[in-house]
Amino acid sequence: MSVSLDTCIDIAVSAGARILSVYHSDFDVQTKADDSPLTQADLASHRCIVEGLQAAWPEIPILSEEGKSLPFETRRQWTRYFLVDPLDGTKEFIKKNGEFTVNIALIENGVPVLGVVHAPVLGVTYAGDASGAWRIENGERSPMSVRPVAEVPTLVVSRSHQDEALQSLLSGIEQHEAVSRGSSLKFCLVAEGSADLYPRTGPTCEWDTGAGQAVVEAAGGQVLKLDDWQPLRYNTKDSLLNPGFAVIGDVQHNWPQRLGG
Repeated sequence: MSVSLDTCIDIAVSAGARILSVYHSDFDVQTKADDSPLTQADLASHRCIVEGLQAAWPEIPILSEEGKSLPFETRRQWTRYFLVDPLDGTKEFIKKNGEFTVNIALIENGVPVLGVVHAPVLGVTYAGDASGAWRIENGERSPMSVRPVAEVPTLVVSRSHQDEALQSLLSGIEQHEAVSRGSSLKFCLVAEGSADLYPRTGPTCEWDTGAGQAVVEAAGGQVLKLDDWQPLRYNTKDSLLNPGFAVIGDVQHNWPQRLGG
């Protein structure tokens, strides 16, 4: 059964509405085993997405950040599954700066083939699949694509996660402008042609990146691992942690050489 991008968008928007109902209230913050924060919004969004996806495609398994931990022996048998981050950017949610997203991706044989990134506070949705990439705002759907690299490139970096390795990497790019964003919005700036590069050296998990990568690749970009400059792939190992990577808009540009690859 084919997966409808529009249905996935509707599910993400519904989850975003659940998140906003918590966002505009006095909410409690818990701490998970890995010291990352958790709110009722994460859980409400998770339930909404799982219910929606299971109703539409009961045969496709779901891997969600807030779902049950599944061993690799189980996951490795999947050739197709949904990869979900119900609330990407919980730290931004807690800060109430609006820079958090709902992420839904469809992974086939390790490749993100469909992605939805919805920003509830901003009222913007980014989506992509084999048919193209779109930015949706106020009911208007506009096609989007990456841009040729600017003379002074714009780099987008994490608002909450920067380290010495990132600063070292950026030192190889003499002239550049840097902007900060939270969550998977960093992928979307590259996909819509507002930025040229998003390098990430700090830790991320696969549900942090799957939807954004699908959107970027639908818009003509690439997501490459920093260690070997090969495409970032999914569900290939026991750990769900990603290596360092770079989100590239202009694939003809010599980013690996400029970044020491």
